[in-house]
Amino acid sequence: MNRLFARPSRLLQGVLHVKHGIPPFSLGKRSLPVMRFTSCEAVVRGAGIGGSSRSVGRILAPATRLLPFRRLHNSRPHARRLHASLPVLVAALDMTGCMTHVVRLQPVRAAFQRGDVAEADRLIALELEQRASEEDLLLLDRAMVTLADGRPADAERMLRRVRDSFDHLEEESPAENAWSMLSDDGARAYHGEDYEKVLVRAMLAISNLVQDGDDAEAYSLQIADKQRSIVSAAAQPDGTNPKAAYQQVALAPYLRGLIREETHRDYDDAARHFQTVVDWQPNFGPGRGHLARAAGGSHSRRGHGVVHVFALVGHGPFKMEVEEMPTSTSLLIADQLLSTQLGTTLPPTVAPIKVPQIVAAPGAAGSVQVAVGDWAAGQTETITDVSQMAVGQCEAMRPYCLARAVARRTAKKGTIYGFKQGLGLREGLPSLALDVAGIAWEASENADTRCWSLLPDRIQVLRLELPVGSHTLLLRPLDRQGQPLGQPVPQTVTVADGRNSYLFIQATDAGLVGRPLTNSP
Repeated sequence: MNRLFARPSRLLQGVLHVKHGIPPFSLGKRSLPVMRFTSCEAVVRGAGIGGSSRSVGRILAPATRLLPFRRLHNSRPHARRLHASLPVLVAALDMTGCMTHVVRLQPVRAAFQRGDVAEADRLIALELEQRASEEDLLLLDRAMVTLADGRPADAERMLRRVRDSFDHLEEESPAENAWSMLSDDGARAYHGEDYEKVLVRAMLAISNLVQDGDDAEAYSLQIADKQRSIVSAAAQPDGTNPKAAYQQVALAPYLRGLIREETHRDYDDAARHFQTVVDWQPNFGPGRGHLARAAGGSHSRRGHGVVHVFALVGHGPFKMEVEEMPTSTSLLIADQLLSTQLGTTLPPTVAPIKVPQIVAAPGAAGSVQVAVGDWAAGQTETITDVSQMAVGQCEAMRPYCLARAVARRTAKKGTIYGFKQGLGLREGLPSLALDVAGIAWEASENADTRCWSLLPDRIQVLRLELPVGSHTLLLRPLDRQGQPLGQPVPQTVTVADGRNSYLFIQATDAGLVGRPLTNSP
């Protein structure tokens, strides 16, 4: 078995799909069968090929037809040196997995969106047991499930833990960056997309409001501060800034405005914050009314208080893997030019460049109608469009994401070239074997689809001024055409004179998810 190309074992032969007629070959002790893979289990573990198994088989099959088994035994001049180099390539192939994060979390997303909070929590608990490396992301989703289950204090603790972890992981790790260049971005510790870093603070503020609210204003300050720091850190030496056009989160000044006006003193501060809401979110209909009220020095009429409704509506954005074909084509041309100039072959760019793309799938949920008795008091309106925010940030950073993917592919080709130079390989079957290994290495890449799976499509709000006392609100989710979704849910709130009360709900296409939360007795 120390030969460069040894016969595959009986176990390996048993795995092969004979009907495709593609001969297997092995590199040292690590067998690399090539076939039309139908599942990750069909990939021989010893080969260490991860990523999309179907695409790996499709990509490698044409190349391996050039390597029939009986011809490989005769290629021995560089066997010893090549055999010593193969573990490096195999280790790189081992670093990727078969199933992406977004695929694994789809059952959680589906359970939550149909309103099965218990099942969503059970599935997340299983993921936490099996994937400790993704704890931060899983805790974000579990916090949303915990809020739906009526436990805001637990949700706040989870969110605060992830916030602190993301802040710590923002510090670049040279070792992780280098390792990810040999595999893919999944090798790096996940420290959140920019919109996630901002929205974790928004969810902290809302979670705190439906408790005692003591830290809600501090969290609202953190929303704006974090966005400013993200944008300022992206400034380039040439004066450009790809993040300068990031959508501002109007929820932050909205929260500060409603907290400031409840003091019955700081109306100037409240008016300034509501002015910012109008500037950042001009399509938010109630914005000018809030500004006029604060500018007039009024919180509510005598004998009345205010109920602020916060609704997380719709199905939020998520990441999917896409193939960047124009970039792949350009690399293929570059391969041909470099192979001519260097006097040796490079692994051809057969495997496409894979990058993550954030997509919006908002669903049918449009808003939540709130009724008090027979009076339809109003409908929630969007203060922050989460999907629009996430997609916009993804597009702004897409050139940099592509550049990183191209740099990774270039580093892998450079590694193969370095092996060939070090081993003195320019042509022949050993050189071709390294090219095939390089193709497998490139095909093993996955786009990093890790993301906060249970965010809503939109964060919506509604302000209700009601007489002092206890009121039963009827909460009815509506679709985008104003038709009811699911069953209406009653919720009792207590209104105090001149004070704010808060009500939190989540709504998907199935109706309200979990139970409403309120800070009132």
